[in-house]
Amino acid sequence: MGNLRSKTIRDIGKARTDIPPSHPGPQRKTPFGAQSFELTVMQKKLPSSIFNHLKEVMQGRAKLKLEHADAIAEAMSQWAIEQGATHFCHWFQPMTGLTAEKQEAFADWNKEGKLIEKFKGKHLLRGEPDASSLPAGGLRSTDAARGYTAWDATSLPFLWEMGGMRVLCIPSIFYSWTGKALDMKIPLLRSEAKLGQAALRLLNLFEFDAKAVYTTLGCEQEYFLIDRAFYHQRPDLVLTGRTLFGAAAAKGQDLQDHYFGAIQERVAAFIAEFEDRAWTLGIPLKARHKEVAPGQYEVAPLFERSSAAIDHNILLMELMCQVATRHRLACLLHEKPFARLNGSGKHCNWSLSTDRGHNLLDPATYTEKNHHVFYLLLAAIIDAVYRHAPLLRAAIATAGNDHRLGGHEAPPAIISVYLGQVLEKVLTGIEQDRAHASRAGKDLDLGVPAIPELTLDDSDRNRTSPFAFTGSKFEFRAVGSSQNCAQPVTVLNAIVADSLNRMIDAIERGVGRKKTLKNAAEEVLRKILKESRAVRFTGDGYSSAWQKEAKKRKLPNITKAVYAMDVYAHNAAVQVFEGVLSKEELLSRVEIMKERYCSLMRVEANLFEELFYSQVLPAAFEYQNDIARSLKNLSELKIAPPKQQMALLHKLSAQIERALERVELLKKQRGRALSYALSAQAEHFCDEVGPAQQSARKEVDELEKLMDDRLWPLPKYREMLAIL
Repeated sequence: MGNLRSKTIRDIGKARTDIPPSHPGPQRKTPFGAQSFELTVMQKKLPSSIFNHLKEVMQGRAKLKLEHADAIAEAMSQWAIEQGATHFCHWFQPMTGLTAEKQEAFADWNKEGKLIEKFKGKHLLRGEPDASSLPAGGLRSTDAARGYTAWDATSLPFLWEMGGMRVLCIPSIFYSWTGKALDMKIPLLRSEAKLGQAALRLLNLFEFDAKAVYTTLGCEQEYFLIDRAFYHQRPDLVLTGRTLFGAAAAKGQDLQDHYFGAIQERVAAFIAEFEDRAWTLGIPLKARHKEVAPGQYEVAPLFERSSAAIDHNILLMELMCQVATRHRLACLLHEKPFARLNGSGKHCNWSLSTDRGHNLLDPATYTEKNHHVFYLLLAAIIDAVYRHAPLLRAAIATAGNDHRLGGHEAPPAIISVYLGQVLEKVLTGIEQDRAHASRAGKDLDLGVPAIPELTLDDSDRNRTSPFAFTGSKFEFRAVGSSQNCAQPVTVLNAIVADSLNRMIDAIERGVGRKKTLKNAAEEVLRKILKESRAVRFTGDGYSSAWQKEAKKRKLPNITKAVYAMDVYAHNAAVQVFEGVLSKEELLSRVEIMKERYCSLMRVEANLFEELFYSQVLPAAFEYQNDIARSLKNLSELKIAPPKQQMALLHKLSAQIERALERVELLKKQRGRALSYALSAQAEHFCDEVGPAQQSARKEVDELEKLMDDRLWPLPKYREMLAIL
């Protein structure tokens, strides 16, 4: 008895003994990054002069000399072919938020007309994929198909395994025939350069020893796992990444027993394999644990240079999804795959470092002579967030993130800065020109005999803050789990560079008026801290009181993604992005973001209607008929119709009718949205279609609760989330 769903549950139950054998974990005999064209390989394969030059290029201190291209290409292809690769591709990050590639064989004709394995410098340096169907946001006309890729020598080429073959992937940028940025990597690299120059201005002013400054990043990646058989029975998960309907399970995350719990054998086997693969690709994973919601997990890496960290995060997401398939699992990266449960984010831990290895956001880096640098840098970051909070909100504006932000699982859409009680008091003291003693470094006695006294941290963490200082870095917690981090990091780099440059200009003007550097710096520091004080908040970001307080402070609260996107087109954004993105390129981003938003919302509405009419409604009618036949049989036996059974039939019939009414309203609103131009269409999808779909979902979820379990066609929450 039962449907496909119940058969799947039985099959999964039988297969639970068929767990993949425990994986031994990363093979430490295999060198870290063995499948990347890293420094030790380069040194073996290249002449010393070319190798030394390439190292400088990778560190951003030189441009690649074209005369070296053939030698580098030959060394790279030899290494890849020795590892079993037959093809190469330029691996790039278009504005889809995903990656793209065009694979080509290591093949060319020699002088005798014989086909040989060959990879020339020109193939390494530049590619020309057909760009006609990738998002351009008006940067090129419909008939213009040319798009170019160029090797980003700051990122390491790597070997990607799939379907039993290996491909040499060359991290690349992507641009139009006219030189406009069509990807997320170009603005990221430009913003890195701009921020590095601004930070060096500050360091040079205070004679801090450094020749280069770059940002570092660690992306904590949250995700869900479900059995793959269930995944394929949920078209909404397959096509949209989230469940468009589904009643809450009797037990969700209520008992808080999933968080940091023991990892089950089947999941452990999956994690061990993708960590092993990540090790060979040079992805420096550090931590893994269960997250709050059932079926939810997190993986976190060590910090590395931001451009490399972003490449590695995208690669990791692809890797996790690929490995999950081998373990009969589906890895869900959507921000909110399951309603009424915690969603998933990607906490971006961001800091600045020098070429000498100094973390500029770590107070321990500084001496009494140069401690002003720490506070000035901190003030510039706070000022940047205060002045450009709408830009940071725009950087995380996606349809998926709208389901997550503001709930008791993710920071609110109000962008604020958390510094911790101690540092907050220090900055207040600076504003008021008085000192404050920190308690950091003191001992904390837990009163347990076996536990030694531990060093006391300077502050607690604040998980409700979208932008929190955590001792040596800022944690941008509002980024969505499926996002490419390049966009929020680019915005962060650009706004901090802008604030730093304005601050340094003011200090230099003060010195020009015959003030000492120390006095000029302290005066500017106090002024900036006072002006930006409104954005500093140490309390509970989830509370309704903060919503009211933020309004008093005149902090923007852009709750919906659509109303954040236009910020990129404002004059303030154009000024901040000077040297990173032109006005034309910024406007293209707005158009692409809105097009993507509308497309996702349209797909969801279309699929909701299709699933309702093709699966939910027939099952509901069948159950309604079953009850009606049962009551008719009682009537024929001259048994008086039982009151509660008749009431159940009426309740079910009324619920079906309500669901039908709501789905018809959704259909009407969706049709109306499609009649508008892009901006109005995006707003209508946000304000009318989204709420109509949510209203329809509520009725369908109520219907699920009434239905005969054997007839309900879609895997339920309790099944998908409890199987692992």
